[in-house]
Amino acid sequence: MTVQETGPLTTEAGAPVADNQNSETAGLGGPVLVQDQQLLEKLARFNRERIPERVVHARGAGAYGTFTVTSDVTKYTRAKFLSEVGKQTETFLRFSTVAGNLGAADAVRDPRGFALKFYTEEGNYDLVGNNTPVFFIKDAVKFPDFIHTQKRDPYTGSQEADNVWDFWSLSPESTHQVTWLFGDRGIPASYRHMNGYGSHTYQWTNEADEVFWVKYHFKTDQGIRNLTQGEANRIAGEDPDSHQRDLREAIERGEFPSWTVQVQIMPAAEAAAYRFNPFDLTKVWPHEDYPPIEIGRLELNRNPQNVFAEVEQSIFSPAHFVPGIGPSPDKMLQGRLFAYGDAHRYRVGINADHLPVNRPHATEARTHGRDGALYDGRHGGARNYEPNSFGGPAQTGRPLWSATAVTGYTGNHEAPSHAEDDDFAQAGDLYRLMSEEERERLVANLSGFIAKVSRDDIAERAIGNFRRADEEFGKRLEAAVQALRG
Repeated sequence: MTVQETGPLTTEAGAPVADNQNSETAGLGGPVLVQDQQLLEKLARFNRERIPERVVHARGAGAYGTFTVTSDVTKYTRAKFLSEVGKQTETFLRFSTVAGNLGAADAVRDPRGFALKFYTEEGNYDLVGNNTPVFFIKDAVKFPDFIHTQKRDPYTGSQEADNVWDFWSLSPESTHQVTWLFGDRGIPASYRHMNGYGSHTYQWTNEADEVFWVKYHFKTDQGIRNLTQGEANRIAGEDPDSHQRDLREAIERGEFPSWTVQVQIMPAAEAAAYRFNPFDLTKVWPHEDYPPIEIGRLELNRNPQNVFAEVEQSIFSPAHFVPGIGPSPDKMLQGRLFAYGDAHRYRVGINADHLPVNRPHATEARTHGRDGALYDGRHGGARNYEPNSFGGPAQTGRPLWSATAVTGYTGNHEAPSHAEDDDFAQAGDLYRLMSEEERERLVANLSGFIAKVSRDDIAERAIGNFRRADEEFGKRLEAAVQALRG
């Protein structure tokens, strides 16, 4: 085994890295800067680590469907696909597991990707989320490191409990998501029987340029169903394709799965003084603060005809916005605005957006992008620059979303702290919401994994994070780990 390298962390060019925990922003709480080359270098390199499957979310299934507006939200957003009750928009939804490779089993303990493409008349809008309302980390600069702990160790070639728990225990903001993941909803019974979430905070802007922050919720109409660890172990061995098969066969039978779509809406002026950082991906907005409002219904009703062409080659990017919808200062979202598109250009190719599953269905893409692998010549001899005086497409002059005010100096800032911000409160709240039987299963699932850690200090640090979330939680987990470790 190679000895671990010592000395300062450096860039690929050998320059020392001053801060590998916080991406560089325009002032405290501002958007991430392109000049943060440590962030861009890490994300760009990370996107190119695997050929040709996705680095994350490799194992997936998808289906086409329809989104129908059920409530008037025009006072919040000017997005045309949300402009009137009853309006329908074609969609494509790709489900996935996060950590497994293309040949992995479906029935495993892992978050599920919930990536939805709306083929709107103003262009495609991609909402890239998970079946969890939160995530393990709050800054994209840590994403490659996090995924490395979930993937195969460079020496053993296997996922190692030491790596997983070393990172999680040193990243206490992960405590909320880990509590969620090892609870009953950590292994959905199928893609049809789980919720979906946009997870990030997004901006909505109305015709008067009033700004609102929103979170998306997709509540399954089939009801929540989950698997125990024992059930999942059996199903994964007997039918690795269980989730994909269930989705396809349900649609073939005409049992079209559906989700009630809700949003939480926060007026922009309330964000600065809100008790939690509203742009922190490791936290939820409590429903008593911002009750979910129903806005629509999503139904899946058509299977792809070719899995490779329509599921594997499908691409989703949170940077694909439409007028009236935009990003927030969420530092994980800011990193993904770059990383997802960069991954697609590398993995599928520079003309990935030309493929039938990815190109707009309700309008036409008009760009000056040309050439590259698999370019189909669609532009003919038209000029490839702007501005031009030959009738080519030109800018509109109206931004898709409203500007965000920034102040202060550039630098590797932590996200701004709010009155009740910490990394443990919401994990404790989640634990205390569980029934006694749910707590028992949660402790059993966590202790079984922590007990595999070879170093006592890592195990103790991991347990300590759960103790800070809830004293009883930590004590029960410590006793269960000790019993397993003898």
